[in-house]
Amino acid sequence: MVSSEAQVTDAFTAFFAGCEPRLRHALVATCGFDVGREAAADALEYAWRHWDRIESMDHPVAYLYRVGRSASRKYRRRPPVADPAPESHDPWVEPHLEPLLERLSDRQRTAVVLRHSFGYTLGEIADVMGISVSSVQKHVDRGLARLRKGLEVTR
Repeated sequence: MVSSEAQVTDAFTAFFAGCEPRLRHALVATCGFDVGREAAADALEYAWRHWDRIESMDHPVAYLYRVGRSASRKYRRRPPVADPAPESHDPWVEPHLEPLLERLSDRQRTAVVLRHSFGYTLGEIADVMGISVSSVQKHVDRGLARLRKGLEVTR
């Protein structure tokens, strides 16, 4: 039986609602605020154009994360920017944190931000990044260790 256009649209709309926040958060954590949002939009546009393939995948969010990472290359000419805030206000986070986050590997930064900024579980991060839970834990642990060292924080 061939799906009607309305059924395809409904299926994609449901997928989009569940996928978009996780994909956007992961790409923002990896690529910065502006580039990550653009890359997520590009990946979801790709998903719509290739919906017949995407809907049958076991891990479509992980696949689209990789599509978004590839798409982000065209935006990399601009430096990564954190969520914009008025410059006249005091920072709401440690001012030295952003440059330290930028020095982490992409996987460490993504895992740390998804875990500690967005509150994702290790399993959710593993699903989005397409890696094992134990790998996510290692990236979080190593990323936090590097951040603590850079901020001169002792446990």
